This record gives sequence, structure tokens and C-alpha cells, in this order.
Amino acid sequence: MSDHSLILWIISAIFTVTGLSGLLLPIVPGAPLLFLGLLFGAWAEDFRYIGVWTLLILAGMAALTYVVEFAASALGVKKFGGSWRAMLGAVLGGIVGLFLGIPGILLGPFVGAVIGELSLQHSLDQASRAGFGTVVGLALGVAGKLAIGIAMIGLFLLIRLL
Repeated sequence: MSDHSLILWIISAIFTVTGLSGLLLPIVPGAPLLFLGLLFGAWAEDFRYIGVWTLLILAGMAALTYVVEFAASALGVKKFGGSWRAMLGAVLGGIVGLFLGIPGILLGPFVGAVIGELSLQHSLDQASRAGFGTVVGLALGVAGKLAIGIAMIGLFLLIRLL
């Protein structure tokens, strides 16, 4: 193995691990970093095993993580009776929560959804259900993103080893 490919494999490992952890942490752009890690892995072997079609599939899977995250969040709010304001509040609460560390990341969307629902003069009980739905949706979204990320790595390894 040349020094060049060793450096590319190290970069690949760093991006892949960071990307995988970023699928769990909303601060880190997980899917793009994971894709870059796999791209560097393909490059380390001069694209001998992983070619353009595989890379396009992996890019599509990375993009799919955003669709899954959005859909799961929206469905969680909707399933628990939340309004569009609850969804908007959850998004805004999530953004504000990013600046407040782990507690803010976890509580921000819930509080935002509750405030959004209360702004429509709904009961605290209904607003709390919308907030809970937001948390359930976010958890399902993270699980979906993580599943896709692991599938991306699995596809890479499967094609690489065949």
C-alpha cells in the first residue's frame, strides 16, 4: 500500500466515523460526511472496486437520510394531533436548542412544538401531545438515518469484497 492510499484510507475512516456519529448528532452533517468517507475509500483504491454507479447509489442514499428525517418528524407531529405551527415550532426549537448543548438538542424541538401548538390557543394537554409526537418523530428519524448510514457502509463493503 502506497503512502498516498494510506492517507486516503485514514481520511476515509475519519470521515466515515464522523459521518456515522453525525447521523445521531444534529450539529454534524452526518450523511454528507459519511458519503465523503466512502468516496475517499473508493479513491484510495483508484475506484477499482467502487465505481460511479455505486457512488451515485451511495449519494442517493445520503440524500434519502434527509427525506426520512423530515418525513418522520412531520408524521410524528401529525400522528399525535399537532398542527403546522407545532411542526414549525419544533424546527425553530431544534435550531435554538443547538446552541444550548445536549439538553437543548433534546428539549428544544419538544418545547418549540408545545409553544407552536399553544399559539393556536390549544390546551396544554394537546400541546404536550404534539411535543411528544415531535420527540417520537425525531427518534424515528434518527433511527431511519442510522439504518440508511449502516446500509451505505454495508453496500460499500459488499461491493468492495465481492
